[in-house]
Amino acid sequence: MTNVTPGWVFVAIVPDGGAVDIGGLNPWDYQWHSCSAPSITVAHPQYRSQRHKMSIYEIRTTERIQRFAAGEFSNGAWGFYVPSTQPKAVNATR
Repeated sequence: MTNVTPGWVFVAIVPDGGAVDIGGLNPWDYQWHSCSAPSITVAHPQYRSQRHKMSIYEIRTTERIQRFAAGEFSNGAWGFYVPSTQPKAVNATR
């Protein structure tokens, strides 16, 4: 069985386009920017033996950059994760 990537916290499973709170932002309301970081492996929150790959993205606003991981658990069912050490806000001009 593939190991789960440490350092990521489950946020929610939502239908495609369903509201989810990622650091106070709903990612469906923003453009997602792919990160160069490798994808992570997560355990399905309800079926712990299942492993899924999630890509890492950023939402960039004028105030901050919000990093998260997302991917489909099944057709139209999206999982969202955030880094366990994510800062509350990152200067968007970095």
